[in-house]
Amino acid sequence: MIKLENISKQYDLGGTKVDALKDISLEIKRGDYAAIMGPSGSGKSTLMHILGILDSSTGGNYYLEDYDITALPDKEQARIRNKHFGFIFQSFNLFPELSAIENVMLPMSYAGIPQKTRKEKAIQLLQEVGLEHRMTHLPTMLSGGEQQRVAIARSLSNDPDLILADEPTGNLPSDKGEEIMQILESLNRRGVTVVMVTHNPEQGKRAGYVIELRDGMLTPALEVQNA
Repeated sequence: MIKLENISKQYDLGGTKVDALKDISLEIKRGDYAAIMGPSGSGKSTLMHILGILDSSTGGNYYLEDYDITALPDKEQARIRNKHFGFIFQSFNLFPELSAIENVMLPMSYAGIPQKTRKEKAIQLLQEVGLEHRMTHLPTMLSGGEQQRVAIARSLSNDPDLILADEPTGNLPSDKGEEIMQILESLNRRGVTVVMVTHNPEQGKRAGYVIELRDGMLTPALEVQNA
């Protein structure tokens, strides 16, 4: 599905060059459930942003379904991102002025889906994450766990091939975090590819395998079994 070849990322911080990623080569196959782990500053979020085409690499090549998208124009990369990827962030990233259902409908509007279809699908997705009674509520009226479930519903709105979750339980108490983990695992069992950044080793063990980073470089992958 995705193959990275010799990906590097360098930032220029006031004239100082900082290597965030160094020579990263990896493959994510359709249906995988991978956890990206490593200490703070190891490059986890940078790798996630490059996988999701939210940031570009300094060097190397990015293949999506064997097609090199590295040098595509920004507009074409945005189209691919909206069509193929769904995103879940630690801080939820919901639009505060939009209701739960409006937040879920928004990516579909970018894809040109008719409003009636957008609304019907948003209702269905919110029902799937147990929020059918909170559809018209603004994010400020929802708990953290509810906001993250809205974010999950939004990430599924365009039937993505891949869900990218960056510390999806980081701002949640343990019981609500467990709810989110169970939703992600359920999605993976249905065939959705999931890549999750986490600092939690117990969550990492629940993934199919771990992509471990240290100082911007891959360490040998630790294969673990799903629970």
